[in-house]
Amino acid sequence: MSETVLKIRLYGDPALRKKARAVRHVTEDVRGVLSGMSRLMYAQAGIGLAAPQVGIGLALIVADIGSGLYKLVNPKITGKEGGQAMEEGCLSIPGICVRVKRAGKILVQAEDEFARPVSIEAEGLLACVLQHEIDHLRGKLIVDYASFLDKLKISGSLEKLRERVKDGRVPESESKSCQLQL
Repeated sequence: MSETVLKIRLYGDPALRKKARAVRHVTEDVRGVLSGMSRLMYAQAGIGLAAPQVGIGLALIVADIGSGLYKLVNPKITGKEGGQAMEEGCLSIPGICVRVKRAGKILVQAEDEFARPVSIEAEGLLACVLQHEIDHLRGKLIVDYASFLDKLKISGSLEKLRERVKDGRVPESESKSCQLQL
């Protein structure tokens, strides 16, 4: 099997707004995509990555908050409680930070890279990361959570990013650092 080179899709790319399809069978190709996503996530100093962010319309995510790598197929949130709010960044929207309110504790059901069922009780940072990545599978981005005032503040930066993507230009390095870079 030849290795596919993956790259992060940026804000303005239609792939980020499409709903991911469920994976029917976990194959060697699916495992290869998950491994490639993991390498890319680490190379970009991220702590989570969803398949739509690399232009693959399948329900796959990877995450590592420092306690071990999760490679999840068809993840679904089956329980939520409590609340938390964190400033989040996104590898697909460089330089933009948005304060997002999410559940403080969640239960996620998925399969691992070998099609074995996985159940994850997550709270705090891991809960935030998993919710962020599962949002990507539904075509939802952190900018969708921004308040009206915050949307006004970031609209110019988003338009510049959208234009760079449309013109095929890679955005310059952004100096703004978010609490979480997902």
